[in-house]
Amino acid sequence: MTAATAIESSGPSAFTVWLAAFGTGILVATIYYAQPLIDPISRDIGLSRQAAGLIVTVMQVGYGFGLALIVPLADRFENRFLVTLSLMVTAASLAVIAFARSEPGFLVPATVAGVACVGAQVLVPMVAGMASPERRGRVIGTVMAGLLTGIMLARPASSFLASFVGWRGVFIVASVVTFLFGILLRMFLPEHRPKTRPAYLATLRSIVAVVGRYPILRRRMVYQMIMFGLFTAFWTTAPLMLVDHFGLDQQQIALFALAGAGGALAAPIAGRLADRGLSRIATICCGIGAMIILPLTDGLIAWGSVVGLALSAVFFDAFVQGNQVLGQRMIFALSDSERARINSAYMTSIFLSGSIASALGPVLYAHFGWTAMAVAGVVLGAVIAFGELLRKQS
Repeated sequence: MTAATAIESSGPSAFTVWLAAFGTGILVATIYYAQPLIDPISRDIGLSRQAAGLIVTVMQVGYGFGLALIVPLADRFENRFLVTLSLMVTAASLAVIAFARSEPGFLVPATVAGVACVGAQVLVPMVAGMASPERRGRVIGTVMAGLLTGIMLARPASSFLASFVGWRGVFIVASVVTFLFGILLRMFLPEHRPKTRPAYLATLRSIVAVVGRYPILRRRMVYQMIMFGLFTAFWTTAPLMLVDHFGLDQQQIALFALAGAGGALAAPIAGRLADRGLSRIATICCGIGAMIILPLTDGLIAWGSVVGLALSAVFFDAFVQGNQVLGQRMIFALSDSERARINSAYMTSIFLSGSIASALGPVLYAHFGWTAMAVAGVVLGAVIAFGELLRKQS
C-alpha cells in the first residue's frame, strides 16, 4: 500500500495535514513578497513611481481571477494534479520574476503567479474532505493556520531576506521552496478524482445555483465578508494611524504588523470548537469580539498605548481567523461533489470584500479618523452577533 493510498483510506495523517498547512502558506505568501520591495523592484525594472503600485496589484488581480475561474476546476479534475501544477507554475513564475529586466518581464509572470497560487484554495477543501467529520474542524484549523501564517510572515520575511540577498534573491529562494513543496505534496497527497466531470462553463455557471441552494453558505459568506472587510480596513489604515499618532518608522510598523501573525493561533482552536458543535456560540463571540476590540483601539490611541494596540490586533485577528475556520467547517460539509465551487464562491466574495474595504479604509480615516474604524466594528460586529443569535437553530 502506498503512502497516498493509506491516507485516502484512513484520513490524513498529522504529517500530511502539516505538509498541506505549509504548502498553503507558501502558495498564498506569493502575492505578498513584493509588497515591502516595491521601491527597489520599480527602480530596477524601470517602472515609474506613479505606476509602482502595479507590482502588487497585478498579483492581487490574478489571485482574484484564479479564485473565480481556477478553483472550481477541483470539482472536475483530479485534485492532486491541480495542486502540484499550481506549485510548479508558481515556482516557475517566481523564477522568471527574479530575472525580470523590464516592466512586462515582471508584470506578466507576476500576474501568472497570482493566478497559479490559488492552488492553496484547492488544497484546503481537498484535505478537509479527506478528514472524518469528527476531525474536519481540527484539520481545517491546522491548514488555515499555515495559510494565515504565510500571509502574515511573507512581508517581513521578504523584507528581511532582501537586506541580505536583494529582491531578486527573495524570489529565487521563494521559487526553490515552492518547487520543493510541489514535489513533497505530489509524493504524499492521495489522488482525489471527482465523481462527476461537468463541462468547464457549466461548472462556472452552476456556482450561482450552488450559492442559491445553501442558506448556510450565504450566511457564512456575509459573516466573513464583514470580518475580512474589517480586517483589511484595519491593516490598510493602521500604518497611517501609527505614523500620525505614534510617529513610528517603517521598521517599527513592520514589527507591529507581526502581531497579526499571532491571530493564526486561533484557527486550530476554532476548528476544535466547531468539531464539538459550538460553532454558533463561537460565531457570536467573534462578532462581539469585533464590537469590543475595535472601539477599544480608539481609546488606546487616545491613551498612547502602542503595546495595547498590538495586543488588541492579536485578539482582533484571532476573531477574524476563527470566524473563517468556523465558516469553512460548515460549508465544506454541505456537498462533496460541489466543495470546490462552494469554496470558490466563499473565497471570491471574501476577496472582493477585502479589496473594497482596503480602498475605503484610508478614505474614511482621512475624513473621520480612527473613530470610523471603531464605529464600523460596533455596527458590523453586531450584524454577525445578533444575526447568529436571533436566527433559528439549524
